[in-house]
Amino acid sequence: MDAYSRSKLANVLFTRELATRLSSSGVTVNAVHPGLVRSGFGMDGDMTGLIGLGNRVFRPFEISAASGAKTSVFLATSAEAEGKSGIYWVRSKPGHMSRQAQSDEQARRLWAESERLLASAGFTTSN
Repeated sequence: MDAYSRSKLANVLFTRELATRLSSSGVTVNAVHPGLVRSGFGMDGDMTGLIGLGNRVFRPFEISAASGAKTSVFLATSAEAEGKSGIYWVRSKPGHMSRQAQSDEQARRLWAESERLLASAGFTTSN
């Protein structure tokens, strides 16, 4: 769960920085929380102990993939979302972001580190 939480934070930070970098282009980017979707997540034996038990207990309360896609579809098709960028969306509405996710400094730092890692692997980036 720690890895999942960190990856979600990185997703939001990266989205916010990309939105800043594309702000004058007319392109919008957003992060989405689809909800607790019924999938194979955590069902291949990698979640053990209390976390694994919790994952199995919540399985009946999970939503379908179609329901989980609703916010993404809303963002792609709704005039209400047009022009909105760099937002974390939950249930087709702007969601609460943690203090860490709201940090412009952390978003820039993640972007710079991503560029550094890409360069070290032989990829070129342009600004």
